[in-house]
Amino acid sequence: MVIVPGEGPMNADIMLVGQNPGREEVKQGRPFVGRSGKYLDKVLKDNNIDRSKLYIISVVKEATPGNRRPTEEEIRRWMPYLLEEIRRVKPKTVVLMGEVARRTPRLEGIDYIQTYHPAAAMRFPKVRKAFEEVFQKLGR
Repeated sequence: MVIVPGEGPMNADIMLVGQNPGREEVKQGRPFVGRSGKYLDKVLKDNNIDRSKLYIISVVKEATPGNRRPTEEEIRRWMPYLLEEIRRVKPKTVVLMGEVARRTPRLEGIDYIQTYHPAAAMRFPKVRKAFEEVFQKLGR
């Protein structure tokens, strides 16, 4: 089992939360560096958002077989680690990307924004528009 930790400054104002690492993330030991990550990087750049100033993490910290959606048990097992990381970083805003991330319990004093996962935004034009609008607002 390879654990892919969160990445970014411990005082980041914005935290992005995804689902779980894929093959490329496991290979590099970094979140969002595969196809979805490349698309996310483009959206960030298009909106003048510096990735190096964001804290990026996934709910589940290990790849799932066949990159399937994490099971309830996997989500339950990893959620306390995500919550601890949110408490340590203390971001002003947490962007929950996708269904699994949307299940993150809300901590007081933090704004939460729900959107689609970048992988869905890459595939579906309506989803892409909504996803990109979230980052347009963040970029302002």
